Amino acid sequence: MFIVQLMDKIVGILLAAGSSQRFGSDKLCSVMINNEPIAVKSCRNLLAGTDKVLAVIRPGAEALAKMLEKTGASITICPDAEQGMGTSLAYAVSSLPDAYGWLVALADMPWILPATIGNVSKAIRTGAKIAAPFWQGQRGHPVGFSSVYRPELMALTGDSGAKKLLEQYQAQIQRLDCYDPGVTRDIDEPSDLIGQPET
Repeated sequence: MFIVQLMDKIVGILLAAGSSQRFGSDKLCSVMINNEPIAVKSCRNLLAGTDKVLAVIRPGAEALAKMLEKTGASITICPDAEQGMGTSLAYAVSSLPDAYGWLVALADMPWILPATIGNVSKAIRTGAKIAAPFWQGQRGHPVGFSSVYRPELMALTGDSGAKKLLEQYQAQIQRLDCYDPGVTRDIDEPSDLIGQPET
């Protein structure tokens, strides 16, 4: 049974339901890194460090859905994605509520090393309630949550993602210091691609 199989699995949630307003075009599909769209690169990295990836997209993003599905992700369409990241995250967790834990990743962060993602997964799998990578003192992505926080994650709304949840349970965060600047690098505007690594 599918639910039973997920009970010991770490699921990567790829948040890919944004509108790319600041970028000016569909950055997740069209901008290439090593001949791959940004979302595909982010998805591959997440797949390498988790047991399963669920990509949450907005209605009408058929091209993105096909790309991510071909990469190996499962797809879920959040009907209220325009309400913000928190709403999309709650929808994704509700779609796979019986996972052992979830790693929350952003589709516009393609430079996170798979090893870093694997370390966050390992921390959750070995008992951490919340885990996150830190680069030069700054918390980055992906952030891992154990199933202890299922109700809180499923109740999220709006555009702040899990920020308030992380503030509320700051003492529970297992800090994973790393040499991986990719954990803090996202792409909002075309200029964010200038001078960035290709790998």
